[in-house]
Amino acid sequence: MKRIVIFASGSGSNAENLIKFFQNSNNASVVQVLTNNPHAKVLDRAKNLKVSALSFNRIAISKTEDVLNILKASKPDLIVLAGYLWKFPDNILEAFPNKVINVHPALLPKFGGKGMYGMHVHEAVVANKETETGITIHYVNEHYDEGAIIFQAKCDVIATDTAEDVAAKIHELEMEHFPKVVEKLLHA
Repeated sequence: MKRIVIFASGSGSNAENLIKFFQNSNNASVVQVLTNNPHAKVLDRAKNLKVSALSFNRIAISKTEDVLNILKASKPDLIVLAGYLWKFPDNILEAFPNKVINVHPALLPKFGGKGMYGMHVHEAVVANKETETGITIHYVNEHYDEGAIIFQAKCDVIATDTAEDVAAKIHELEMEHFPKVVEKLLHA
């Protein structure tokens, strides 16, 4: 059975979708959710779905090996960043090479990098008068949003779309594609 660990910082809708997708799978399961936000709704979502959920602080992930040791104990086949907002530390990337992926709410390389997350991305897409946007699932490396692209899905942006409209379209793409891409990666 393949093991998935999810990192998230906020509400956890992508984490919940992944947990539910793999709940009845004989091939993979989400074994743990980790968050840098002790008040994140993702903690409640994970606990409600009977998945171990823990929060940590910046010291635990970047100044000590506490989070790395938790991951080593969990033995993940894949680490999935689903709305995780901090830069991922090099020591974890080195310990789990090509096993850390992220979903980004735009078509990278456009609208990526530090500070480009959530509504910031959607507002930039609308302000730039883009005619399409989408999601990018990519490997995580030492730079924000610069890892090798695994998958992209697109949607149209019409002139009357607000950032909230774009966010809703992106959410649909994430719900549809993210679990399937994770499943393919686990069995490649």
